[in-house]
Amino acid sequence: MNWKFWKSSGRKSKTREWIDALVFAVVAATIIRTFLIEAFTIPTPSMEKSLLVGDFLFVSKVSYGARTPMTPLSFPFVHQELPIIGGKSYSDAIKWGYHRLPGFGNIKNNDVVVFNYPGNVFYPDDDLKRPIDKKTHYIKRCVGIPGDSLKIIDGLLYVNNKPVPLPEHGQMTYTVITDGNTINPKTLEKYNIYEGANLGNGIYQFTLTKEIADELKKLPFIKSVELYNQLPGAPSQFQKLFPFDSRYNWNIDNYGPIWIPKAGNTITLTEANLPFYQRCIVEFENNSLVIKGNQFIINGTPTTTYTFKQDYYWMMGDNRHNSADSRFWGFVPEDHIVGKAVFIWLSWNSNGTFFDKIRWGRLFNFIH
Repeated sequence: MNWKFWKSSGRKSKTREWIDALVFAVVAATIIRTFLIEAFTIPTPSMEKSLLVGDFLFVSKVSYGARTPMTPLSFPFVHQELPIIGGKSYSDAIKWGYHRLPGFGNIKNNDVVVFNYPGNVFYPDDDLKRPIDKKTHYIKRCVGIPGDSLKIIDGLLYVNNKPVPLPEHGQMTYTVITDGNTINPKTLEKYNIYEGANLGNGIYQFTLTKEIADELKKLPFIKSVELYNQLPGAPSQFQKLFPFDSRYNWNIDNYGPIWIPKAGNTITLTEANLPFYQRCIVEFENNSLVIKGNQFIINGTPTTTYTFKQDYYWMMGDNRHNSADSRFWGFVPEDHIVGKAVFIWLSWNSNGTFFDKIRWGRLFNFIH
């Protein structure tokens, strides 16, 4: 046998070796991102000061079970649009249904969760048109799990009638009144106060943690620091709130009660509760719903009840007065869940100087 001939025929060129290595790297990275762990970044202040703008996170897919791809034909490592040239990064030609591999556990109250934005039907945007796994990624704290009842009274969250304090680094809006002096920008910088407004005549509104609010009270030129809340029944100062029905005159500080659907649970359909659950029935669980007078017809059959097919969750930001969350768009379905935020691997302060761009003290901090 001509061993020399055999060896030469199996030898790869340098170009082929590089191509093989590149293909292997892309496949391996795709498998890791899809089924194990993926990197995300914090683009907005809705979770401050628990998570900061510029925090880079690792999100575990195995904590709740990895979701199998629903839009498999897509450009690697790109979520919605192609870089530089623009346009969709995926094709709708093939669509797979929702499936989830077994995970280490289920979502628990107060977990920090990454999910696909379910969209706001009152203010429609592109996310309503995209496949589930190509909708925009959001990160919030899950404050209500399937079967929970939830309400907010004077800014305090209650789950199943038990008060749930704001997370340790969570923020609310405070009204700060001075003795007439203006607050020096260096004072704001010292206490890491970046959100707020000067209302004039020594009156300010700042977004603060309770710890910082208590520190401001100690300053000699500060007369008072009071938590700001919208009064019960006062119209919302923001866009309309879920369920977008005038019968529910709620605002961000006085909201609910609301029940979160659980797979297998059955409700009696009424005119009063339909605004809460119609989207679950029609859009998220793919049923037809026709209302004729006082009669509900689902998939052509008259009925007075509905049994939910999947679990739902209620998400809120820790920055309670500056967070677009479930109060604005309702429930997050199980098939929109991406994974659990685990730890910060990098934190980048875009407003910092050359020497403190990296927030060294946040690196490799676990998220809780």
